Amino acid sequence: MAACRSPRGGGQSPATRAKIRQVKRFGVCGLQLALEANDNLGRIEEEARKVKATYPWIDMLIFGELAVHGVETRFAEPAGGPTEQHLQRLASELAVWMVPGSMFELDGKTIYNTTPIIDPTGQVVARYRKLFPWHPWEAGVTPGAEPVVWEIPGVGRFGISICYDSWFPETTRAMAWMGAEAIIHPTATSTVDRHVELVLAQANAALGQCYWVEVNSSAPLAVGRSIVAGPEGEVVHQAESGPELVTSQLDLARVRDVRENGAFGLNQVLKSLRDSEVAFPQFGGAGIAESPTWRSLGPLQPPHGMDARTSE
Repeated sequence: MAACRSPRGGGQSPATRAKIRQVKRFGVCGLQLALEANDNLGRIEEEARKVKATYPWIDMLIFGELAVHGVETRFAEPAGGPTEQHLQRLASELAVWMVPGSMFELDGKTIYNTTPIIDPTGQVVARYRKLFPWHPWEAGVTPGAEPVVWEIPGVGRFGISICYDSWFPETTRAMAWMGAEAIIHPTATSTVDRHVELVLAQANAALGQCYWVEVNSSAPLAVGRSIVAGPEGEVVHQAESGPELVTSQLDLARVRDVRENGAFGLNQVLKSLRDSEVAFPQFGGAGIAESPTWRSLGPLQPPHGMDARTSE
């Protein structure tokens, strides 16, 4: 798991990139469920089984932030605890990737808001600790220390962030720099700013030139309105406030096309940032650190067959 977390882990081999070009679709389902304040594990298992029985093409199940035990830190468990083990067995039985929202993780006396990433064999391939807990309201929760991406063999590279992280575009850019082509984003928003988060979802997808899959729970835990946004910032689907299954097929070959040739054939955002030598004062240095993934996108030039007369 350490390699997945490393901020220097942005490269993909030519063989991996070739496989990604061949993959057409990766099926995801965000389960926007009407959950209670605690102990939703049985409900989550029941709904996961229903989804896989109804939609066998789904490759990944995604739940909202803190979906399993709710928003109280008293339900925190150590990493690898009984809840995580239960979810591992479920993922293995259903042969599906599982992003079970998040859970409060107890590490000694420290509490993190953590998402385990579980593969179809039931193995935890990564754990992500929320970088920006919703302070001061998410009291007693310690921020994580690093972004997380992981590889899905034969598909591509995915990133993970949680709720309030979306208000900090540095988190999305870091994952894109590390090679993430789709970012999974569980939330537990119950507040009046949900409409702003929908704007941020599109903005994060556009600035990262990636898919953004944001899953919020329904009432009483949260207010729903989950969203899937595509690599040009477009809304693929936006849910209403009630319970809903948000299914989508992610085309990661399209992500690479947008990154190489530009959103709408115009905006080659990641390559422009890669080639910049601007000394951003908030980062304390000139230009952007080397990313093997971004280097592989090729030179910053008009797409084949186009000239450079159009300006913005």
